[in-house]
Amino acid sequence: MTALRHIAVIDIGKTNAKLALVDLETLTEIAVLTRPNIVRQGPPWPHFDTEGHWVFLLNALKTFHRDHRVDAISITTHGASVVLLDRHGDLAAPILDYEHPIPDTLTAQYDAIRPPFEVTGSPRLADGLNVGAQLHYQFATDPDLHARTAHIIGYPQYWGHRLTGEIANDVTSIGCHTDLWAPRSACLSGLVDALDIRDKIAPVRKSNDILGTLLPQIADATGLSQDTPVVCGIHDSNASLYPHLLSQSGAFSVVSTGTWVIVMSMGGNAVTLDQTRDTLINVNALGDSVPSARFMGGREFEVIMDGCDFTADDTHAQTVRDQDLMLLPAVAPDTGPFQGQQMAWHGAAPPKGSGLRAIAVSYYLAMMTDTCLRLTGAQGPTIVEGPFSSNRHFLNMLRAATGRPVLHSTSVTGTSIGAALLFGGSDALKPPAEFTLQGGQPELAAYAESWRQRAG
Repeated sequence: MTALRHIAVIDIGKTNAKLALVDLETLTEIAVLTRPNIVRQGPPWPHFDTEGHWVFLLNALKTFHRDHRVDAISITTHGASVVLLDRHGDLAAPILDYEHPIPDTLTAQYDAIRPPFEVTGSPRLADGLNVGAQLHYQFATDPDLHARTAHIIGYPQYWGHRLTGEIANDVTSIGCHTDLWAPRSACLSGLVDALDIRDKIAPVRKSNDILGTLLPQIADATGLSQDTPVVCGIHDSNASLYPHLLSQSGAFSVVSTGTWVIVMSMGGNAVTLDQTRDTLINVNALGDSVPSARFMGGREFEVIMDGCDFTADDTHAQTVRDQDLMLLPAVAPDTGPFQGQQMAWHGAAPPKGSGLRAIAVSYYLAMMTDTCLRLTGAQGPTIVEGPFSSNRHFLNMLRAATGRPVLHSTSVTGTSIGAALLFGGSDALKPPAEFTLQGGQPELAAYAESWRQRAG
Protein backbone atom coordinates (compact mmCIF):
# COMPACT_ATOMS: atom_id res chain seq x y z
CA MET A 1 0.00 0.00 0.00
CA THR A 2 2.84 2.41 0.71
CA ALA A 3 3.65 2.59 -3.00
CA LEU A 4 0.19 3.90 -3.81
CA ARG A 5 0.00 7.65 -4.17
CA HIS A 6 -3.03 8.85 -6.15
CA ILE A 7 -6.30 7.62 -4.63
CA ALA A 8 -9.53 8.26 -6.50
CA VAL A 9 -12.29 8.66 -3.91
CA ILE A 10 -15.89 8.04 -4.87
CA ASP A 11 -17.84 10.27 -2.46
CA ILE A 12 -21.63 10.03 -2.75
CA GLY A 13 -23.27 12.58 -0.46
CA LYS A 14 -26.99 13.20 -0.15
CA THR A 15 -26.68 16.48 -2.06
CA ASN A 16 -23.84 15.81 -4.52
CA ALA A 17 -21.90 12.91 -5.98
CA LYS A 18 -18.15 13.53 -6.27
CA LEU A 19 -14.95 12.00 -7.46
CA ALA A 20 -11.89 13.42 -5.72
CA LEU A 21 -8.28 12.54 -6.47
CA VAL A 22 -6.18 12.57 -3.29
CA ASP A 23 -2.38 12.63 -3.19
CA LEU A 24 -1.42 10.42 -0.24
CA GLU A 25 2.03 12.01 0.08
CA THR A 26 0.62 15.48 0.66
CA LEU A 27 -2.94 14.57 1.68
CA THR A 28 -4.32 17.15 -0.69
CA GLU A 29 -6.98 16.94 -3.34
CA ILE A 30 -5.49 17.24 -6.80
CA ALA A 31 -8.85 17.37 -8.56
CA VAL A 32 -12.56 17.19 -7.76
CA LEU A 33 -15.53 16.63 -10.07
CA THR A 34 -19.15 16.73 -8.91
CA ARG A 35 -22.71 16.19 -10.07
CA PRO A 36 -26.03 16.70 -8.26
CA ASN A 37 -27.44 13.68 -6.47
CA ILE A 38 -30.81 13.75 -8.19
CA VAL A 39 -33.63 11.62 -6.79
CA ARG A 40 -35.82 10.03 -9.45
CA GLN A 41 -39.45 9.85 -8.36
CA GLY A 42 -40.19 6.33 -9.52
CA PRO A 43 -41.45 3.77 -10.18
CA PRO A 44 -41.61 1.92 -7.86
CA TRP A 45 -40.49 4.51 -5.28
CA PRO A 46 -38.20 7.59 -5.18
CA HIS A 47 -34.70 6.34 -5.81
CA PHE A 48 -31.15 7.44 -6.50
CA ASP A 49 -29.91 7.98 -10.04
CA THR A 50 -27.34 5.19 -9.90
CA GLU A 51 -26.96 4.89 -13.65
CA GLY A 52 -26.32 8.61 -14.01
CA HIS A 53 -23.74 8.42 -11.22
CA TRP A 54 -22.11 5.40 -12.85
CA VAL A 55 -21.60 7.13 -16.20
CA PHE A 56 -20.24 10.18 -14.37
CA LEU A 57 -17.84 8.09 -12.26
CA LEU A 58 -16.45 6.11 -15.19
CA ASN A 59 -15.83 9.28 -17.19
CA ALA A 60 -14.27 11.01 -14.18
CA LEU A 61 -11.99 8.03 -13.47
CA LYS A 62 -10.89 8.05 -17.10
CA THR A 63 -10.15 11.79 -16.95
CA PHE A 64 -8.24 11.57 -13.66
CA HIS A 65 -6.17 8.63 -14.87
CA ARG A 66 -5.34 10.38 -18.15
CA ASP A 67 -4.38 13.65 -16.45
CA HIS A 68 -2.80 12.45 -13.20
CA ARG A 69 -2.78 8.62 -12.89
CA VAL A 70 -5.02 6.67 -10.52
CA ASP A 71 -3.33 4.07 -8.30
CA ALA A 72 -6.27 2.91 -6.19
CA ILE A 73 -9.95 3.60 -5.50
CA SER A 74 -11.65 4.26 -2.19
CA ILE A 75 -15.36 4.76 -1.59
CA THR A 76 -17.43 6.72 0.90
CA THR A 77 -21.16 7.40 0.86
CA HIS A 78 -23.92 8.81 3.02
CA GLY A 79 -25.52 6.38 5.43
CA ALA A 80 -29.15 5.24 5.75
CA SER A 81 -29.05 3.43 2.43
CA VAL A 82 -29.05 -0.24 1.56
CA VAL A 83 -28.74 -2.10 -1.73
CA LEU A 84 -30.57 -5.26 -2.76
CA LEU A 85 -28.92 -7.39 -5.43
CA ASP A 86 -30.38 -10.35 -7.31
CA ARG A 87 -28.55 -13.61 -7.96
CA HIS A 88 -26.92 -12.10 -11.06
CA GLY A 89 -25.45 -9.22 -9.03
CA ASP A 90 -27.81 -6.64 -10.53
CA LEU A 91 -30.17 -4.38 -8.59
CA ALA A 92 -33.19 -6.35 -7.42
CA ALA A 93 -34.93 -2.99 -6.95
CA PRO A 94 -33.97 0.68 -7.26
CA ILE A 95 -32.15 2.08 -4.19
CA LEU A 96 -34.82 3.76 -2.08
CA ASP A 97 -34.37 7.42 -1.09
CA TYR A 98 -34.39 7.31 2.71
CA GLU A 99 -36.50 10.49 2.89
CA HIS A 100 -39.46 8.76 1.24
CA PRO A 101 -42.37 8.62 3.73
CA ILE A 102 -43.45 5.19 4.93
CA PRO A 103 -47.19 4.60 5.55
CA ASP A 104 -48.28 4.58 9.19
CA THR A 105 -49.57 1.00 9.01
CA LEU A 106 -46.17 -0.28 7.89
CA THR A 107 -44.42 1.93 10.44
CA ALA A 108 -46.46 0.35 13.23
CA GLN A 109 -45.70 -3.15 11.94
CA TYR A 110 -41.99 -2.37 11.84
CA ASP A 111 -41.97 -0.86 15.32
CA ALA A 112 -43.33 -4.16 16.64
CA ILE A 113 -40.30 -6.12 15.40
CA ARG A 114 -37.34 -3.74 15.70
CA PRO A 115 -34.84 -4.34 18.53
CA PRO A 116 -34.62 -1.89 21.45
CA PHE A 117 -32.29 1.10 21.45
CA GLU A 118 -30.29 -0.50 24.26
CA VAL A 119 -29.25 -3.29 21.89
CA THR A 120 -28.62 -1.41 18.65
CA GLY A 121 -27.79 2.13 19.81
CA SER A 122 -30.05 3.05 16.92
CA PRO A 123 -32.94 5.46 17.62
CA ARG A 124 -36.23 5.25 15.78
CA LEU A 125 -35.87 7.81 13.02
CA ALA A 126 -38.24 9.36 10.52
CA ASP A 127 -39.11 7.91 7.11
CA GLY A 128 -36.53 5.33 6.01
CA LEU A 129 -33.61 6.61 8.04
CA ASN A 130 -33.46 3.21 9.74
CA VAL A 131 -32.35 0.77 7.06
CA GLY A 132 -34.43 -1.95 8.69
CA ALA A 133 -37.54 0.18 8.11
CA GLN A 134 -36.59 0.54 4.45
CA LEU A 135 -36.25 -3.19 4.03
CA HIS A 136 -39.57 -3.87 5.77
CA TYR A 137 -41.29 -1.28 3.57
CA GLN A 138 -39.78 -2.56 0.34
CA PHE A 139 -40.59 -6.21 1.06
CA ALA A 140 -44.18 -5.26 1.99
CA THR A 141 -44.64 -3.03 -1.06
CA ASP A 142 -43.12 -5.50 -3.55
CA PRO A 143 -44.07 -9.03 -2.37
CA ASP A 144 -41.68 -10.70 -4.83
CA LEU A 145 -38.67 -8.62 -3.79
CA HIS A 146 -37.63 -10.79 -0.85
CA ALA A 147 -37.37 -13.83 -3.10
CA ARG A 148 -35.54 -11.86 -5.80
CA THR A 149 -32.96 -10.57 -3.31
CA ALA A 150 -29.84 -12.70 -3.06
CA HIS A 151 -27.49 -10.19 -1.39
CA ILE A 152 -27.97 -7.17 0.87
CA ILE A 153 -24.98 -4.80 0.86
CA GLY A 154 -24.05 -1.29 1.97
CA TYR A 155 -24.10 1.71 -0.34
CA PRO A 156 -20.28 2.08 -0.47
CA GLN A 157 -20.04 -1.60 -1.35
CA TYR A 158 -22.54 -1.19 -4.18
CA TRP A 159 -20.04 0.98 -6.05
CA GLY A 160 -17.26 -1.40 -5.06
CA HIS A 161 -19.33 -4.27 -6.42
CA ARG A 162 -19.78 -2.52 -9.76
CA LEU A 163 -16.04 -1.98 -9.95
CA THR A 164 -14.89 -5.41 -8.77
CA GLY A 165 -17.83 -7.82 -8.80
CA GLU A 166 -17.25 -8.57 -5.08
CA ILE A 167 -19.95 -8.66 -2.37
CA ALA A 168 -19.52 -7.24 1.17
CA ASN A 169 -20.71 -4.84 3.86
CA ASP A 170 -18.50 -2.56 5.92
CA VAL A 171 -18.82 -2.17 9.66
CA THR A 172 -19.33 1.62 9.63
CA SER A 173 -22.27 1.49 7.20
CA ILE A 174 -24.09 -1.41 8.81
CA GLY A 175 -23.46 0.28 12.18
CA CYS A 176 -25.08 3.54 11.04
CA HIS A 177 -28.54 3.49 12.77
CA THR A 178 -29.66 0.56 10.63
CA ASP A 179 -31.25 -1.47 13.48
CA LEU A 180 -29.38 -4.42 11.93
CA TRP A 181 -26.24 -4.24 14.10
CA ALA A 182 -25.55 -4.68 17.82
CA PRO A 183 -22.44 -2.47 18.27
CA ARG A 184 -21.52 -3.57 21.77
CA SER A 185 -21.51 -7.21 20.66
CA ALA A 186 -20.16 -6.45 17.17
CA CYS A 187 -22.67 -8.75 15.49
CA LEU A 188 -25.93 -8.70 13.58
CA SER A 189 -29.03 -7.92 15.63
CA GLY A 190 -32.11 -10.11 15.91
CA LEU A 191 -33.85 -7.98 13.29
CA VAL A 192 -32.18 -9.97 10.52
CA ASP A 193 -34.13 -13.01 11.69
CA ALA A 194 -37.39 -11.08 12.02
CA LEU A 195 -36.95 -9.95 8.40
CA ASP A 196 -35.66 -13.39 7.34
CA ILE A 197 -32.53 -11.95 5.76
CA ARG A 198 -29.68 -13.45 7.78
CA ASP A 199 -28.54 -15.51 4.78
CA LYS A 200 -28.81 -12.50 2.47
CA ILE A 201 -26.66 -10.04 4.47
CA ALA A 202 -23.21 -9.95 2.88
CA PRO A 203 -20.18 -10.54 5.15
CA VAL A 204 -19.23 -7.53 7.28
CA ARG A 205 -15.65 -6.43 6.70
CA LYS A 206 -13.36 -3.68 7.96
CA SER A 207 -13.43 -0.45 6.01
CA ASN A 208 -9.77 -0.73 4.99
CA ASP A 209 -10.00 -4.30 3.72
CA ILE A 210 -9.27 -4.60 0.01
CA LEU A 211 -12.57 -5.57 -1.61
CA GLY A 212 -10.95 -6.58 -4.90
CA THR A 213 -9.46 -5.31 -8.15
CA LEU A 214 -11.10 -3.93 -11.26
CA LEU A 215 -13.21 -6.03 -13.56
CA PRO A 216 -11.71 -6.26 -17.08
CA GLN A 217 -14.52 -4.20 -18.63
CA ILE A 218 -14.01 -1.41 -16.06
CA ALA A 219 -10.29 -1.33 -16.76
CA ASP A 220 -11.04 -1.08 -20.49
CA ALA A 221 -13.59 1.72 -19.99
CA THR A 222 -11.36 3.87 -17.76
CA GLY A 223 -7.84 3.03 -18.89
CA LEU A 224 -6.89 1.98 -15.35
CA SER A 225 -4.92 -1.16 -14.69
CA GLN A 226 -6.99 -4.24 -13.98
CA ASP A 227 -4.83 -4.68 -10.85
CA THR A 228 -6.07 -1.37 -9.37
CA PRO A 229 -7.16 -2.15 -5.77
CA VAL A 230 -10.56 -1.04 -4.49
CA VAL A 231 -11.04 -0.70 -0.75
CA CYS A 232 -14.17 -1.99 1.02
CA GLY A 233 -15.41 1.53 1.84
CA ILE A 234 -16.68 3.69 4.67
CA HIS A 235 -19.67 5.73 5.82
CA ASP A 236 -18.94 9.41 5.10
CA SER A 237 -19.12 10.73 8.66
CA ASN A 238 -16.75 8.00 9.76
CA ALA A 239 -14.45 8.98 6.88
CA SER A 240 -14.28 12.44 8.46
CA LEU A 241 -13.51 10.87 11.83
CA TYR A 242 -10.87 8.42 10.58
CA PRO A 243 -7.89 10.81 10.16
CA HIS A 244 -8.39 11.99 13.73
CA LEU A 245 -8.52 8.43 15.06
CA LEU A 246 -5.06 8.06 13.54
CA SER A 247 -3.65 11.35 14.81
CA GLN A 248 -5.43 12.47 17.99
CA SER A 249 -4.98 11.27 21.55
CA GLY A 250 -7.19 11.82 24.57
CA ALA A 251 -10.75 13.08 24.38
CA PHE A 252 -11.91 14.93 21.25
CA SER A 253 -14.95 15.34 19.05
CA VAL A 254 -15.39 15.59 15.31
CA VAL A 255 -18.21 17.58 13.72
CA SER A 256 -18.77 16.41 10.16
CA THR A 257 -20.82 18.99 8.26
CA GLY A 258 -22.80 18.75 5.05
CA THR A 259 -26.46 17.97 4.45
CA TRP A 260 -26.22 16.32 7.85
CA VAL A 261 -24.18 17.61 10.78
CA ILE A 262 -22.85 14.55 12.61
CA VAL A 263 -21.21 14.97 16.02
CA MET A 264 -18.97 12.08 17.13
CA SER A 265 -17.36 12.15 20.57
CA MET A 266 -14.35 10.04 21.49
CA GLY A 267 -13.15 9.53 25.07
CA GLY A 268 -15.64 11.97 26.60
CA ASN A 269 -17.82 11.75 29.69
CA ALA A 270 -20.01 8.69 30.15
CA VAL A 271 -23.57 9.66 29.27
CA THR A 272 -26.90 7.92 28.82
CA LEU A 273 -27.90 8.62 25.26
CA ASP A 274 -31.44 9.91 24.68
CA GLN A 275 -32.90 8.39 21.54
CA THR A 276 -35.68 11.00 21.42
CA ARG A 277 -33.01 13.64 20.73
CA ASP A 278 -31.42 11.89 17.74
CA THR A 279 -28.44 10.57 19.64
CA LEU A 280 -27.08 7.19 18.64
CA ILE A 281 -24.08 4.90 18.60
CA ASN A 282 -22.02 4.92 15.43
CA VAL A 283 -19.33 2.34 14.73
CA ASN A 284 -15.97 3.72 13.60
CA ALA A 285 -13.51 2.24 11.13
CA LEU A 286 -11.73 0.45 13.96
CA GLY A 287 -15.00 -1.23 14.98
CA ASP A 288 -15.39 0.83 18.18
CA SER A 289 -18.65 2.37 19.41
CA VAL A 290 -18.87 6.16 19.12
CA PRO A 291 -21.52 8.21 20.97
CA SER A 292 -22.99 10.46 18.29
CA ALA A 293 -25.71 13.01 17.63
CA ARG A 294 -26.99 14.66 14.48
CA PHE A 295 -29.25 17.16 12.80
CA MET A 296 -29.83 18.25 9.20
CA GLY A 297 -27.69 21.37 9.46
CA GLY A 298 -26.85 21.77 5.78
CA ARG A 299 -30.51 21.32 4.81
CA GLU A 300 -31.57 23.83 7.49
CA PHE A 301 -29.04 26.36 6.19
CA GLU A 302 -30.46 25.99 2.67
CA VAL A 303 -34.04 26.43 3.90
CA ILE A 304 -33.32 29.60 5.87
CA MET A 305 -31.01 31.19 3.31
CA ASP A 306 -33.39 30.23 0.46
CA GLY A 307 -30.69 30.29 -2.20
CA CYS A 308 -29.21 33.64 -1.18
CA ASP A 309 -25.44 34.07 -1.00
CA PHE A 310 -23.71 34.09 2.36
CA THR A 311 -22.60 37.69 2.89
CA ALA A 312 -22.03 38.94 6.43
CA ASP A 313 -19.44 40.88 8.37
CA ASP A 314 -18.59 41.75 11.97
CA THR A 315 -21.01 44.68 11.98
CA HIS A 316 -23.88 42.31 11.19
CA ALA A 317 -22.66 39.95 13.92
CA GLN A 318 -22.58 42.76 16.48
CA THR A 319 -26.10 43.85 15.53
CA VAL A 320 -27.43 40.32 15.92
CA ARG A 321 -25.92 40.10 19.40
CA ASP A 322 -27.04 43.60 20.42
CA GLN A 323 -30.61 42.92 19.31
CA ASP A 324 -30.64 39.40 20.75
CA LEU A 325 -31.82 38.22 17.35
CA MET A 326 -32.14 34.42 17.36
CA LEU A 327 -33.34 31.58 15.21
CA LEU A 328 -34.77 28.94 17.53
CA PRO A 329 -35.21 25.23 16.76
CA ALA A 330 -36.10 23.37 14.79
CA VAL A 331 -35.99 24.20 11.10
CA ALA A 332 -36.08 20.46 10.30
CA PRO A 333 -38.27 19.21 13.17
CA ASP A 334 -38.31 15.52 12.20
CA THR A 335 -34.66 15.03 13.14
CA GLY A 336 -32.12 16.41 15.58
CA PRO A 337 -32.12 17.23 19.29
CA PHE A 338 -35.33 19.30 19.23
CA GLN A 339 -37.69 16.98 17.40
CA GLY A 340 -41.28 18.16 17.26
CA GLN A 341 -40.42 21.80 17.91
CA GLN A 342 -41.19 24.35 15.21
CA MET A 343 -38.68 27.03 14.28
CA ALA A 344 -39.31 30.55 15.53
CA TRP A 345 -37.56 33.88 15.43
CA HIS A 346 -36.82 35.75 18.62
CA GLY A 347 -37.01 39.31 17.34
CA ALA A 348 -38.08 40.34 13.87
CA ALA A 349 -37.13 37.82 11.20
CA PRO A 350 -34.30 39.41 9.18
CA PRO A 351 -34.89 39.81 5.43
CA LYS A 352 -33.80 37.03 3.11
CA GLY A 353 -30.39 37.72 1.65
CA SER A 354 -29.38 40.00 4.52
CA GLY A 355 -26.19 39.75 6.52
CA LEU A 356 -28.26 39.62 9.70
CA ARG A 357 -30.00 36.45 8.52
CA ALA A 358 -26.65 34.88 7.57
CA ILE A 359 -25.25 35.55 11.05
CA ALA A 360 -28.40 34.37 12.83
CA VAL A 361 -28.45 31.05 10.98
CA SER A 362 -24.69 30.59 11.60
CA TYR A 363 -25.24 31.10 15.32
CA TYR A 364 -28.25 28.75 15.23
CA LEU A 365 -26.17 26.00 13.62
CA ALA A 366 -23.40 26.51 16.18
CA MET A 367 -25.86 26.22 19.05
CA MET A 368 -27.45 23.10 17.60
CA THR A 369 -23.94 21.65 17.33
CA ASP A 370 -23.16 22.63 20.91
CA THR A 371 -26.34 20.86 22.01
CA CYS A 372 -25.25 17.69 20.23
CA LEU A 373 -21.79 17.88 21.81
CA ARG A 374 -23.32 18.14 25.27
CA LEU A 375 -25.66 15.21 24.64
CA THR A 376 -22.71 12.96 23.69
CA GLY A 377 -20.52 13.88 26.67
CA ALA A 378 -17.93 15.69 24.56
CA GLN A 379 -14.66 16.77 26.14
CA GLY A 380 -11.44 18.18 24.70
CA PRO A 381 -11.15 20.00 21.37
CA THR A 382 -13.89 20.07 18.76
CA ILE A 383 -12.70 19.47 15.19
CA VAL A 384 -14.99 20.83 12.47
CA GLU A 385 -14.88 19.17 9.05
CA GLY A 386 -16.61 20.08 5.80
CA PRO A 387 -18.33 23.28 4.60
CA PHE A 388 -18.96 24.79 8.05
CA SER A 389 -15.22 24.76 8.79
CA SER A 390 -14.83 27.90 6.65
CA ASN A 391 -17.68 29.82 8.33
CA ARG A 392 -15.88 31.89 10.94
CA HIS A 393 -19.14 33.12 12.49
CA PHE A 394 -20.21 29.52 13.12
CA LEU A 395 -16.77 28.70 14.56
CA ASN A 396 -16.79 31.83 16.72
CA MET A 397 -20.09 30.97 18.38
CA LEU A 398 -19.18 27.29 18.76
CA ARG A 399 -15.92 28.24 20.51
CA ALA A 400 -17.75 30.53 22.93
CA ALA A 401 -20.66 28.13 23.52
CA THR A 402 -18.48 25.12 24.35
CA GLY A 403 -15.70 26.94 26.16
CA ARG A 404 -13.25 24.49 24.60
CA PRO A 405 -10.82 24.76 21.67
CA VAL A 406 -12.30 24.56 18.18
CA LEU A 407 -10.10 23.25 15.37
CA HIS A 408 -11.03 23.44 11.72
CA SER A 409 -9.95 21.40 8.76
CA THR A 410 -8.30 23.16 5.83
CA SER A 411 -9.31 20.36 3.45
CA VAL A 412 -12.09 21.01 0.92
CA THR A 413 -13.84 17.84 2.13
CA GLY A 414 -12.68 15.79 5.06
CA THR A 415 -14.51 12.73 3.79
CA SER A 416 -12.23 12.31 0.77
CA ILE A 417 -9.02 12.55 2.80
CA GLY A 418 -10.38 10.10 5.38
CA ALA A 419 -11.47 7.63 2.72
CA ALA A 420 -8.08 7.88 0.96
CA LEU A 421 -6.30 7.17 4.25
CA LEU A 422 -7.82 3.69 4.25
CA PHE A 423 -4.85 2.94 1.97
CA GLY A 424 -2.33 4.32 4.49
CA GLY A 425 -0.37 7.57 4.42
CA SER A 426 -1.12 8.76 7.95
CA ASP A 427 2.48 10.04 8.32
CA ALA A 428 1.51 12.99 6.18
CA LEU A 429 -1.35 14.02 8.48
CA LYS A 430 -1.13 17.60 9.68
CA PRO A 431 -3.06 18.76 12.72
CA PRO A 432 -6.11 20.91 12.02
CA ALA A 433 -5.70 24.61 12.71
CA GLU A 434 -6.98 26.04 15.99
CA PHE A 435 -9.61 28.73 15.56
CA THR A 436 -8.93 31.93 17.45
CA LEU A 437 -11.98 33.47 19.07
CA GLN A 438 -12.91 36.68 17.30
CA GLY A 439 -15.07 39.20 19.13
CA GLY A 440 -16.00 39.49 22.78
CA GLN A 441 -16.30 36.10 24.45
CA PRO A 442 -18.59 37.37 27.26
CA GLU A 443 -21.09 38.67 24.66
CA LEU A 444 -20.99 35.43 22.67
CA ALA A 445 -21.25 33.27 25.78
CA ALA A 446 -24.21 35.32 27.03
CA TYR A 447 -25.93 34.93 23.66
CA ALA A 448 -25.34 31.18 23.82
CA GLU A 449 -26.84 30.87 27.30
CA SER A 450 -29.84 32.98 26.28
CA TRP A 451 -30.35 30.75 23.21
CA ARG A 452 -30.29 27.62 25.40
CA GLN A 453 -32.92 28.99 27.74
CA ARG A 454 -35.23 30.04 24.90
CA ALA A 455 -34.73 26.79 23.00
CA GLY A 456 -35.59 24.72 26.04
